[in-house]
Amino acid sequence: MTEYILLGAIGFLAQLVDGALGMAFGVISTTAMLSMGMPPAQASAIVHTAEIFTTAGSAGSHIWNRNVDWRLVARLGVAGVLGAVLGAWVLSNVDATAVRPFISAYLMLVGGFILFKAWRGVPARDAPAPWVGPIGFVAGFLDASGGGGWGPVATTTLVGSGHAPRMAVGSVNTTEFFVTIAAATTFFVELGASPWRELLALILGGLLAAPLGGFAVKHIPARVLMVAVGILVIALSCWQLARMVKLL
Repeated sequence: MTEYILLGAIGFLAQLVDGALGMAFGVISTTAMLSMGMPPAQASAIVHTAEIFTTAGSAGSHIWNRNVDWRLVARLGVAGVLGAVLGAWVLSNVDATAVRPFISAYLMLVGGFILFKAWRGVPARDAPAPWVGPIGFVAGFLDASGGGGWGPVATTTLVGSGHAPRMAVGSVNTTEFFVTIAAATTFFVELGASPWRELLALILGGLLAAPLGGFAVKHIPARVLMVAVGILVIALSCWQLARMVKLL
C-alpha cells in the first residue's frame, strides 16, 4: 500500500511540474519506477499508459486557458507519433541506452542557451520554425525509447529557438496526448498490458494535478518561465549524467 501511495504522490508532483513547464512527467515517473527495480521497458509502458489520461487532463487545461498554438500541435503531432512508435518498438526489442549520455549533454547545452535568451530578453516568434517536424520526431522517439524526453526536447528546443514559452508549453503538452497514445499502443502490442495497480496509482496522482498546469503557465511571466525551464532541464540532465557515471 505504501508503494502505491508513493507512486500517486510521484504522479501528482510529476504532472504538476510537467503541466507548468512542459516537461518532466516521464523523466520523474520512469526514474522512480526504475529505482523500485522495474525493467526499463515495463516502466516506460506504465508511464505512457498513465500519460494517456494525465495528458488528456493537461491538454484540456491548456486549451481552456488558451495556451495552445494549433499550428505547432499539427506539425509536432504527426512527426511525434511516428517517432514514438519507432522508439517504443526499439525499447521493446533493442537496448537503446547507449545514446542517453549524448541526449543529456545536448539538453544541458540547450538549457544553458535558454537561460542566456531569458537574460537577453529575445522576442518570441509569431509562427513555428520550418523544422518543427524533425523536433517532434526526435522528441517522440526519445520519449518512448528512454522513458522521458518529449517535453525536455520539444519544449526546450522550441523555447530556445524563440517561441513564446506559454504557447510552447501548452502546445507541447497538448500534442503529447497523441504521441502518448501511439507509444502506449506500441508497448501494448509488444509487451502486453501494464500492471494495473501501479498504473492506477500513477494515473490518480497525475489527474489531480493536471488541471493546475494550464492555469499556472497562463499567469507566469514569459521570462520567469524560460528561467524555470532552463534550470529544470539542466538539473535533470546533470542528474541523469551523474546516474550514468555511477553505473559505469
